[in-house]
Amino acid sequence: MDIEIRKLNPTDIDDFSDLIKVFEEVFEWENFIFPKSNHLQRLLDNPNFLVFIGETDKKLVGGITVHVLDRYDTEKPSAYIYDLAVITDFQRKGIGKFIIATLNDYCKQNGFSEVFVQAETDDIRAVNFYKTTPISSELNATHFTYSFDNN
Repeated sequence: MDIEIRKLNPTDIDDFSDLIKVFEEVFEWENFIFPKSNHLQRLLDNPNFLVFIGETDKKLVGGITVHVLDRYDTEKPSAYIYDLAVITDFQRKGIGKFIIATLNDYCKQNGFSEVFVQAETDDIRAVNFYKTTPISSELNATHFTYSFDNN
């Protein structure tokens, strides 16, 4: 299976919308309210937000969203993987690993210090997936959240 990975640019809002639909399906988001187009456009226009998608036969089968974080301890930014998903029928075919490898190559070529991701400890599938990628280190941590939505 031939997979093409490409970085979205600000004109690719339809592809970004399709990727969000993949996230909604794969992550089984209930009562998800789809973001407005102007919000998605603002994200795609932001140089500190990256989106890569994987396609086969012009069909979007997965992708990744990444936040670029400026650091105080080095002039090199970090890349934080926010979401990564592959359509269920295309999982376990190396697409997720290829997306990660493409992101890592992009970050190396563009002077990033690191790429990192967090996975919930009880999300065994995600933890096991990331352990199969060529990670540099693994750290156990406790995640704290301060939420402001009263929904």
